[in-house]
Amino acid sequence: CFTDIQPEPDLEAVQRCAEAMGAYGPDWVIGLGGGSVMDAAKSAWFLYERPDLKLESLNPVEDFGLRARARLVMIPTTAGSGSEVSFGVVIKDEQARQKLELASFELLPDIAIVDPGLSSRMPAGLTADTGADALAHAIEGYNSTWSNDFTDGMAVHAVRLIFQYLPAAVSNGEDAGAREHMANAATIAGLVVNNTNIVLAHAFGHSAGVVFHLPHGRITALFLPYVIEYLGNGGVGRFRDLAAVLGLPAADERQAAASLAGAVRNLLQQVGLPVTLEQARVAREQFEQELEVLCDRAQMDTGMVMSRRIPDIDEIRRLFEAAYTGTHVDF
Repeated sequence: CFTDIQPEPDLEAVQRCAEAMGAYGPDWVIGLGGGSVMDAAKSAWFLYERPDLKLESLNPVEDFGLRARARLVMIPTTAGSGSEVSFGVVIKDEQARQKLELASFELLPDIAIVDPGLSSRMPAGLTADTGADALAHAIEGYNSTWSNDFTDGMAVHAVRLIFQYLPAAVSNGEDAGAREHMANAATIAGLVVNNTNIVLAHAFGHSAGVVFHLPHGRITALFLPYVIEYLGNGGVGRFRDLAAVLGLPAADERQAAASLAGAVRNLLQQVGLPVTLEQARVAREQFEQELEVLCDRAQMDTGMVMSRRIPDIDEIRRLFEAAYTGTHVDF
């Protein structure tokens, strides 16, 4: 049993876990916890299987011959990351001050056990953070250039479930129905993003999260309204179906984007999450000092690749500035 995994796990923690695996020699590796624990378990399992490689070697095109030593089981205790059905991991590199987004189809767990009862003891704040992460997966997966007929229906349904049941799960953790629907929504959204990809909100969230040390789901969802507006203004968003399923005005894509961005803001505020970096307690001086680093990291993030509209460096800066003050995006 290895329990030394912190929120937003880093390379050193993964290496320590892999060393513990090597000393024990398991034939099954079980990741029991939230997204941080599951990503760390998958990463350490890779190093246990391939001690001759570094974690950064992971990629989706090479055959690593995993499962020569152990099989992989994921059991989520939160309702957010979807890592239990994902072939990707996100691990923090503290020295480089960035998040490594690594993936291999061989990292897809052999078994995923989704038991809503395991999330029943989550405190309200963690319930909100993780649920917001699932919402980002569903909305971004629907707007990825890799979206497809198989993922679209799941994405729309996950958005519907999260808007309906996240407030109840946050306000009353003993609401078994809300917990079950949120557990399902998180795994469904995980399946969506695993077959599409993250896009802009994750790119900005990864960058800001590691710099300001904010929880992944909270910081990623914070950027959602701004990138929704940005995509809608560019005429490339796919928001009418998402807005319609929520009963929002959606005469055209631009109106749908504005409606959905407003609904996301309202939902985040309803469950106690910030909608600006200022509300997330990022000091103005620190924000301005780190802005160039934030822009540089966001521009390099893999979330940029599958976006239907890719911002240039000036637009990235303006999006960060809008997210700091809460200004609506008009470009």
